[in-house]
Amino acid sequence: MKNRFYIFPVGVIKKQGETAWIEVYEKYNEALLGLDGFSHLTVCYWFHENDTPEKRNVMQVHPRNNKKNPLTGVFATHSPLRPNLIAISICKILSIDGNTIRIDKIDAFGGSPVIDIKCFIPSKVSESDIRLPNWV
Repeated sequence: MKNRFYIFPVGVIKKQGETAWIEVYEKYNEALLGLDGFSHLTVCYWFHENDTPEKRNVMQVHPRNNKKNPLTGVFATHSPLRPNLIAISICKILSIDGNTIRIDKIDAFGGSPVIDIKCFIPSKVSESDIRLPNWV
């Protein structure tokens, strides 16, 4: 198994006030074909502002940065501090114009590199099968 993987950005998150959009790099424009048939998408992006050796070595946090929540392993949270700084957000598509995807909102900083975009297809997991900790 490889010890190293290479990820290349396909675009970048842009924000201005409450407005958010994804600019897809021209090289990947063809990959947008058919995305307009979906109401939502899944955006995978890089927590680029946390990319330091110290922050990659944080293994436990208080969820939602709230000390009242129990100390929890980062794999059981959505913390931006983690060994691999991959973030995932589901966003509503407002419009697609050329290589610009306007979205309702995203929990990312402007300038965050987008590493992948996937159409959102709802899961078939029943709500009765889902278990969550109290802090959620």
